[in-house]
Amino acid sequence: MEKALVIQTAFLGDVILATPVIEKLHKSFPGIEIDFLLRKGNQAIFENHPHLRKVMTFDKSAKWDSFWNLQKQIKDEQYDLVINLHRFFTSGMLSVLSGANMIIGFDRNPLSFFYHKKYAYRIEPESMLHEVDRNLTLLAEITDGKPEKPKLYPSHQDYAKAFRNKPYICIAPASKWYTKQWPIENWVLLLSMKPGDIDVLLIGSDDDRELCNRIAAKDPFGETINCAGDYSLLEVAALMENAKMNFVNDSAPLHIASAMNAPVSAVFCSTIPGFGFYPLSDNSFVAETNERLSCRPCGIHGRKKCPEGHFRCVNVPIEPLLDRID
Repeated sequence: MEKALVIQTAFLGDVILATPVIEKLHKSFPGIEIDFLLRKGNQAIFENHPHLRKVMTFDKSAKWDSFWNLQKQIKDEQYDLVINLHRFFTSGMLSVLSGANMIIGFDRNPLSFFYHKKYAYRIEPESMLHEVDRNLTLLAEITDGKPEKPKLYPSHQDYAKAFRNKPYICIAPASKWYTKQWPIENWVLLLSMKPGDIDVLLIGSDDDRELCNRIAAKDPFGETINCAGDYSLLEVAALMENAKMNFVNDSAPLHIASAMNAPVSAVFCSTIPGFGFYPLSDNSFVAETNERLSCRPCGIHGRKKCPEGHFRCVNVPIEPLLDRID
């Protein structure tokens, strides 16, 4: 096995949960060249990655122009192996047209009947099967089948930018889905009860700055710093690794914490850990409502609003989260 392509063109969290596939290929096939195809906008997470030869981007704002350009690039590479973790048509078509000697992916892709090997994509809430384990099933027959964790590689410069003299916690309050996002008033309540001798860094993208401003403005101690948009993705990873605790939703920062083995407390609102996106850090905690709601979960990806109109799944006890701040 000399050259492989991994495809995951979904959201940032999905890309991070694909990193165990990179690690497993690197360990199993010494000298293999590994390329990765992801959605444009997520490529910074792989800057200077030691096990990737090349990162290609799929520009979904110019979908078909990007598709045909990528199709030629991929075919010209003459890959021995293409692993498609994405479950939608365009990634399936890129895989099928790659001309690779072996194409592997999930059966939920509409073009999976053209693959050389396809595997069931199973969501098993009772067994708590993690997305990482689902992804690694695609390699089980050609590698050792052992577990592998997500991993990111911040540079020395990333760590230098993230360094802080005073102890701090990070809060990533945003999510792409409204029903995955713990409300502002809940974060403010957590801030009002935290120890007064520790800084709070609100992290996220530029798009999250307004939300973070609204939270910081209500901090009774005035110790909350809005850092949204101030750090690159790998700088955020370095920042989270050295925090006393990271508080997140069921969203991409949760998986950044897992990839850095950073301490993390994850709040699950409309979704549940059983879907397989819970934290993997050694020091991790999941907080969710104690109320038994017939409407929860209301979907695997979250929704733009609560379908029932009450949004009671956000009623997560504060005290266990406070206990996570040493």
